[in-house]
Amino acid sequence: MRRFQVITLFPEMMTGVFESSMLWKAQKDGAVALETVDLRQFGLGPRRQVDDTPYGGGDGMLLKPEPLFAAIEHAKQRDPSAQVVLMTPRGVRWKQPLAQQWAHDETCGYIFVCGRYEGYDERVLTLVDRQVRVGDYVLTGGELPAMTIIDSVVRLLPGVLGGESSAEIESFSQGKTLEFPQYTRPAEYRGLRVPEVLLSGNHAAIAQWRDEHSIEAED
Repeated sequence: MRRFQVITLFPEMMTGVFESSMLWKAQKDGAVALETVDLRQFGLGPRRQVDDTPYGGGDGMLLKPEPLFAAIEHAKQRDPSAQVVLMTPRGVRWKQPLAQQWAHDETCGYIFVCGRYEGYDERVLTLVDRQVRVGDYVLTGGELPAMTIIDSVVRLLPGVLGGESSAEIESFSQGKTLEFPQYTRPAEYRGLRVPEVLLSGNHAAIAQWRDEHSIEAED
């Protein structure tokens, strides 16, 4: 079983995603364990403080090192071999080959650290194995990127999608190639007809048509 833990100030954000659709099924079937770690539980003092103003001045607040270190160490106790993943705009951009790589690496689970406010105390990087971003833009926190990455990895685990080749023919599975157009019944709808070659039963011709109609994604 692969284990994914998410350290966050808003664990309730994960509930709908983790308890629905494919991710719910993957847990039910025992393929994965999806868990949250509430960063607030490791806050300091009676108000469980997790943030403070930055040294040197500037707007916003930073996540403090003490709660971050304690939460990561707690997650590592649950899964000592897990890789710690920091969601940050400075990280490597997430792409399908990375999702495939992580799905095939059965040696470890993953602990996602979700930033908030203006960021985090830089010293947390001493505990981080990987830094990742999902795109060239800034979000309010790391929760949505973490959920995106988890979804993209879990669906590639053996048996999760069902069909053996389901994940192999998808967009981005072969470099920057996007999946070919697809159609289902009825063969004609509002004057729009399915390409005849797809109705022909000629598998060689269908394969050629699909290859010709796959396109390369833009950066």
